[in-house]
Amino acid sequence: MNIPPVQPEDEQLIEPVGYDFGLKRRAFVQLLGAGLLVAVSATPALAQRRGGRGGGGPGNIAARVHLGKDGTITVMAGKVEGGQGARAELSEAAAEELRVPVSRIQLVLADTSLVPDDGITAGSGSTPRTVPAVRHGAAAARELLINFAAKRWGVEPGTVQVQDGKAIHSSSQRTLSYADLAADEEAAKGLDQAVPADVALTPVTEWKVLGQPTPRPNARDLVTGAHQYPSDISRPGMLYGKVLRPPSYGAKLTAIDLGPAQAMKDVVAVRDDQFAGVAAPTTFLAEKALDSIAKTAKWEPAPHPASKDLFDYLKQHVPGGVPANPFADELSHAKHALQQTYHVAYVQHAPLEPRAAVAEWTDGKLTVWTGTQNPFGCRSELARAFHLGDQQVRVIVPDFGSGFGGKHTGETGIEAARLAKAAGHPVSLRWTRREEFTWAYFRPAAVIQIEAGLDDKNQLACWHFININAGGSGIETPYLAGKHQSQSVRSESPLRQGSYRCLAATGNNFARESFMDELAAAGGVDPLEFRLAHLENSRLREVLETAAQRFGWKERIKQKNPKLGIGLACGTEKGSYVAACAEVEIDPAGKQIAVRRVCEVFDCGAILNPSNLLSQVQGAIIMGLGPALREEMNFENGEVLNPNFRRYQVPRFADVPELDIHLLNRPNHDSAGAGETPIIAIAPAIGNAVFQATGVRLRSMPMRLPA
Repeated sequence: MNIPPVQPEDEQLIEPVGYDFGLKRRAFVQLLGAGLLVAVSATPALAQRRGGRGGGGPGNIAARVHLGKDGTITVMAGKVEGGQGARAELSEAAAEELRVPVSRIQLVLADTSLVPDDGITAGSGSTPRTVPAVRHGAAAARELLINFAAKRWGVEPGTVQVQDGKAIHSSSQRTLSYADLAADEEAAKGLDQAVPADVALTPVTEWKVLGQPTPRPNARDLVTGAHQYPSDISRPGMLYGKVLRPPSYGAKLTAIDLGPAQAMKDVVAVRDDQFAGVAAPTTFLAEKALDSIAKTAKWEPAPHPASKDLFDYLKQHVPGGVPANPFADELSHAKHALQQTYHVAYVQHAPLEPRAAVAEWTDGKLTVWTGTQNPFGCRSELARAFHLGDQQVRVIVPDFGSGFGGKHTGETGIEAARLAKAAGHPVSLRWTRREEFTWAYFRPAAVIQIEAGLDDKNQLACWHFININAGGSGIETPYLAGKHQSQSVRSESPLRQGSYRCLAATGNNFARESFMDELAAAGGVDPLEFRLAHLENSRLREVLETAAQRFGWKERIKQKNPKLGIGLACGTEKGSYVAACAEVEIDPAGKQIAVRRVCEVFDCGAILNPSNLLSQVQGAIIMGLGPALREEMNFENGEVLNPNFRRYQVPRFADVPELDIHLLNRPNHDSAGAGETPIIAIAPAIGNAVFQATGVRLRSMPMRLPA
């Protein structure tokens, strides 16, 4: 099926809470009575590789496509829709191969009892892996219709074509539909066969649906309020839950009195080791009950560093110490030798919809509705926490309000399920914004150290790059260098951390592209020309040259204005390529940086949905402005100091610059994902523009001019 394998850099950083509510003796005896239960949970990366009933594995056609006798066409996929456009893209993929309009496709996403395990929705993986899997399944169903019609009519399959959902015999104009196939019991058995490895997909040159702008199929429900997000789900007899949180990171609950809450009418209170919470008929009563027991709680605090000491702390807590540069001798003999350190702060994902879940127990089985990017991983977390088999747990993920890599774990569903188990009723648990900002995981902070040397021809003689703590995504340099090494080393993170849009590639690209400008300045070379002299990759060269040409780089770089600067940056990650040029305005008195214009060129292969792709790139640029200029988590004594939007400022409408976005379509290349890579060029382009105007190098994200 020629679906790209999962690469190591696609693996996500997942740090589940690790709830374990114990295995009671009676339940253990029941398990033994039913036979030996062996529970093994694959990592999300393994789940991506094996693909379950789909997701790149062979699977059968019925795991992807269900044909109704009434003409309905239902397509199944294990991915989620969190605002990134998967629902439209996967519907297009199925419609293209089935030869039907997108409106004919009923797409079921992320219901673990119904859909194939397509792995986590992350790493820009839906486009290169799940879209082909859906296309293969749909194309196999189309071939079934062709063969069914040819057999019934006694003609060669080559004389039959599928148009508008019907098999048509070219000479006699006889027709049969997918409904006719479903109604024939013998023919319908073909849906249970494996998807043929050699099933023919529609060439890019013949696309009728793919490659066209297609709106989100359920857009009307979203704008009218008919759609139910996870926080909108309601079940009969449902209660509302609240969970007691520690006063600081690492604090242990040593004592608590549930009596005040239990004395309240219709309130359920539970403590299970470090977990304590309440459920009540209204949110108001649940908050009142939680306050009553919070006053009785006793905690044992744990030592915790402050954010002002973060980067020293990370360097000091690398197991075995920070590796030395193996090219120290080459560096000492270089004409120009540079050594710099860059810092990247913890940031929040700030999703539109904070974590939410509804949990319901029925006859020992658990159903959870929640907003997660990892439905099957969430199911595994629930099964482990309650010592259940996977088939006893169902996770349903309605289209939800964004994740940005921040909703890979299932803690909210587990918490709701624990309260529901104690209450004997379904429980809805909705995290507050303060909880989201404090107890959800953060994008990892990083210390990035780079050393490099230029020879007498301004060529990179050596290159040494170390990321401390954040990871190795996008860490390898695309530039030609003599002796070179790029590596990631772990540290002891003081805050809970996990994946963020493009993982560590944003920080790695910020450091590398800032450093490339520093090297260019050391060699007295134009930053654009310096990069091009070290780039062999034709696709990366083209996005860079196109962005520079559209921006007017060669003319504008000759101008000097202390209040107006320009900068550029480029990069590659997840099989796609990006370059950005930025214009910034400097307010010397207020020490403010305002981004006025961004020109970004992006190449992710053959474009599947140009309007959605444009939205992805626009969103990535705007999202990237926040960590570049303002966003960072502040903490002291284990407490987060800015757990709300008043103190933690994401980009506002006033921050949005003029955007010139150019999408390079590559019909001869496989489609790559676009949810991540467009973000990596914006921060270094801004930093380099600040230097061009002021001569000041900013080596920390967020970037601030010195007082």
